[in-house]
Amino acid sequence: MNGVHRRLLATLTFVVACVGIARAANAPVLFVPLDDRPVTRQLPAMLGAISGVPVLEPPRPLLGNYLRAGDPAAIGRWLDRQSAERHFGSAVISTDMLAYGGLVASRIPGPDYATAYLRLAAMRRLHRRAPHAWIAAFATVVRLAPTGVPPIGAAKDFFAAYPIWKYIQEYANLPDPLPARDVADAAHLRALAGPALDEYLAVRARNLAIDRSLLLATAVGTIDRLVIGQDDAGLVGLHVPEIAQLQTMEHSDLSPQQSSIEPGADELGMVLVAHAMARDARWHPRIEVRYSMPSGALVQDPLEFEPIGATIASLVRLVGGREVQRRPDIVLAVRTPRTTPLEDRAFLASMRRALARKRRVALVDLTFLDGNDNAELSFMQRLLRDGLAARLDAYASWNTDANSVGTALAEAVAAGAGRRLGSYDPRAQLTFTFDRILDDVYFHALVRPDLERTLVSEGILDHTYLLPKVAARTQRLARAALWQYAPALLAALAPHDHIAALRITLPWDRTFECEIEPALAPDLQRGATRSARSLRR
Repeated sequence: MNGVHRRLLATLTFVVACVGIARAANAPVLFVPLDDRPVTRQLPAMLGAISGVPVLEPPRPLLGNYLRAGDPAAIGRWLDRQSAERHFGSAVISTDMLAYGGLVASRIPGPDYATAYLRLAAMRRLHRRAPHAWIAAFATVVRLAPTGVPPIGAAKDFFAAYPIWKYIQEYANLPDPLPARDVADAAHLRALAGPALDEYLAVRARNLAIDRSLLLATAVGTIDRLVIGQDDAGLVGLHVPEIAQLQTMEHSDLSPQQSSIEPGADELGMVLVAHAMARDARWHPRIEVRYSMPSGALVQDPLEFEPIGATIASLVRLVGGREVQRRPDIVLAVRTPRTTPLEDRAFLASMRRALARKRRVALVDLTFLDGNDNAELSFMQRLLRDGLAARLDAYASWNTDANSVGTALAEAVAAGAGRRLGSYDPRAQLTFTFDRILDDVYFHALVRPDLERTLVSEGILDHTYLLPKVAARTQRLARAALWQYAPALLAALAPHDHIAALRITLPWDRTFECEIEPALAPDLQRGATRSARSLRR
């Protein structure tokens, strides 16, 4: 073989190796969602479209719907089939879904500890079948309030329907251990709640035992990365000693790279899916956090047990990144409550400078925590007018600190991973951002308040569960109202695109969230004009 042939063979070998690496890098992520809501099921799959790394989920009917639990046994079989039939690079699994049937199911009496533990054997089988795959799991510590629903329709027989859930919530928010001054209140609430309180406490004990078993599974290597999120709870309540138990066990047996215990629930699946994509790209994102005011990191979300700076630091690590102050891959811009107009101007100038330096900017607007939806609406309208919204790599608002930051970080990291893998889809990212702004800003600031005023005018004061006819009518109103804002929003983000389809539903028959399924496409007229110009040339 002469030198030319040797060089040609070496080149072909290199090309084949690169193709092999690319195929391995874009291996699917097996994903078991927390439930079937958009934030937990739809958005992680949309991250896959952005990055070009497929995200495979169980069929939606297996995930249940609101008060109807998912099917853990069928999901375990789905995991077995997927791992037997296809190569996958990572698996991200909600243990609440696999053990109990989802987040709402995790809060109510159901399977005992032994049954829940045996259902988690699907993860052990997954680890044995694919020992080199990265397996991540996320669990939750039960929030203080049971799922609150009115005693009507299918919700009438649901665990702790109103007013029982209210008494349980008040009891769970008392300090633990109980001070002498609260003993009488605790006894009164116990009497009002009745047997349901003991059932609720048994659920907390069962879930705590399962969370402890997950820490042990991580210590022996069955799980590569575990995060236990505290669902909606502040600084005081029954969760505090539970968190302390888990932290003691974690600190003695595990490293920070293996596990973490932090605020949040809904965003955990998204963040771990984005982490899997960054791992595929062999990328540890460098993330700079910039707050809209000097004391921004000290702001306390009332539904979380630590300041937002600590929560954000945990999420940066969970997505596989690290905080930096120079040469960031992503600038995470965090607008906090009580930001002054002067600070807003400086904040906008900071984002413009970052964009001018070719930095990727992910914006999180947490002014919702002030209870002022107009603050995020007016700020977004300003971003759209100035053209800044169209240049963002991610956007999220209207939710807890952990939920919003996790959503924005996941989108930005999925996009960055896709660019590095050569499989990034800019239209998929446009679709994600369009979806978030339409939902987080326009639905919650404008459409949802109108829906709830209409319901109140009809004598329907509780909007956590709507009877079927009311839900269908409310969904039609939501669809018509939200459509009004969609064309102008897309024109500001991508003036040469149009809405090919837009499906809007209330997936859980309540006003708390909507599901938006947009299909965006380039304008045909623009494409025809471009083709004509190329022919003239």
